[in-house]
Amino acid sequence: MWKEENNQLRRSFEFKNFVEAFTFMTGVAFAAEKMGHHPSWTNVYNKVDIQLFTHEAKDSVTDKEVKLSKEIDSIYKKG
Repeated sequence: MWKEENNQLRRSFEFKNFVEAFTFMTGVAFAAEKMGHHPSWTNVYNKVDIQLFTHEAKDSVTDKEVKLSKEIDSIYKKG
C-alpha cells in the first residue's frame, strides 16, 4: 500500500528473488520513461523501495505521482 510521507509517495515491494525484483524494476523503468517521470528507488536483493515526488513542485506529491503509482501497482500485479 502506498503511503504519503514527507511529501512523497512511498511503497516497498518484496519478491521471491533478485531476478523477479529486477524484472519488476525493468517494467517500472519503461513505464516511467514513457511517462517522463522517474522514481527514486533502491533495490537490495529481493526488495524494492520506491519514493515518488516532483522536484519542480518543491518535492511534493502531484498527479504525476498518483498516476505513476497506479501504473507501478499494475506492473506488480502482472508479475
